[in-house]
Order: sequence, then C-alpha cells, then structure tokens
Amino acid sequence: MAIQIPPNCDLTLGLVCVEKSTPGTTVWTMTVDDRFLNPAGIVQGGFLAAMLDSSMGASAVTGAGDRKVYVANTEMKVSFLRPAHLGDVLTCTATVLKPGSVISFLQGRIVNDRAELVATASSSYLIRERQE
Repeated sequence: MAIQIPPNCDLTLGLVCVEKSTPGTTVWTMTVDDRFLNPAGIVQGGFLAAMLDSSMGASAVTGAGDRKVYVANTEMKVSFLRPAHLGDVLTCTATVLKPGSVISFLQGRIVNDRAELVATASSSYLIRERQE
C-alpha cells in the first residue's frame, strides 16, 4: 500500500509541517478559516483535536528512528484552554515523551499567534512495522 504524504486530512486542515529535524518532535501550523468555525464563531474542538492527532502521529513516526512504521492513535485526552478565532495562526508542537517498540506516549500543545496556549493533548500510539 502506498502512503500519501501529505495525507488528505492534513491538506483539508491546511496543516504545514515547519520543523521535523529532531526525531520525535514536529512543529505544524495552520491558519483558521471560516470552514472550522462553530455557530459561536470559534474553532470547533474536533478540528483542534485533528491538528493534535496529525502532529503527534507524525512525531511518533519520526520517533521510531530508522524503522519503517505505521502508527495509529489508540487513545487521546484533549484539554481546550481558550478559543481559537478566525484568522488565528495556530502552531502545534508534538513530542514523543516515551518511545516504545509497540506503544509510544506523546504530548501536543497548540498555541495561537499571540503565544497563548489554546489546547493540549496526551496520547498513546500503536507502532507497527511497515513492509516495503
């Protein structure tokens, strides 16, 4: 099975990876547009969770080192700390806290362009070898 990079979910959200030079850590950005707003005019939490999931998934892959792997989120806890608004530029930093051969533990943090913490997450990712 061929892997599409970037995946459609990242393209839909407008996610851009801006840093991946440190194994186990990636940094992503997206600009909030009106497609992501709920009726109250703020970003719907599911889109923030998707940003965290994509970012942490990428970090889990880079944290696997030279191994060719697939990763799957097995659980995620998200805390929403302040609203994100139309036009905000969001930055998500995702880091492997504890790498594993089968399960890796990660955290993610989203800040807005005013350096205010918007959301955090912790997650476990299942790591599986990929056959080329």
